[in-house]
Amino acid sequence: MAEPENISDSNNVSAAAAQLHDLLPFAIADRLFAVFTDQVDATAEGKPFARLPRTPGAVVGVVCVRGRMLTVLDPAAALNEPTKEWEQTLPYVLVLRGDDQLGLAAESCRDTITISTDDIEPPKATSGDAALGVVRYAGEEILILDAKRLFERAVQRKERRRRRF
Repeated sequence: MAEPENISDSNNVSAAAAQLHDLLPFAIADRLFAVFTDQVDATAEGKPFARLPRTPGAVVGVVCVRGRMLTVLDPAAALNEPTKEWEQTLPYVLVLRGDDQLGLAAESCRDTITISTDDIEPPKATSGDAALGVVRYAGEEILILDAKRLFERAVQRKERRRRRF
């Protein structure tokens, strides 16, 4: 008969193996995407943006949020997925953490969800290295993005603006 200490230890090991993560899901053109909440600084609604000349198709433009100018990306366009023509005002902008001054455009944002590492499946090969994986939540498939790699894929490794201190 196993001792209670051994059972407790095995439960701790399995709990550590199934690490939990919070995701912020958002939608573009009937497709669900998500980023880890620790990559997001803020969200903003109804932000007008300025288009930039001679930029890749995945760059929507620049927008001002909290006094910061952000380069806003369309994740669907960066992944060569169906997207939309953005109007003059973006419904949502996810402001990403870091020195790159980036944001992600979204038609709608959802409430934060919590998933287990075990729930993440490998991404499809067509998503490239910008996708960390796929999770199924409430009967829907959500593509988890790596924001840093998404930017590199969107601009195809061209020089980018960085925050200077």
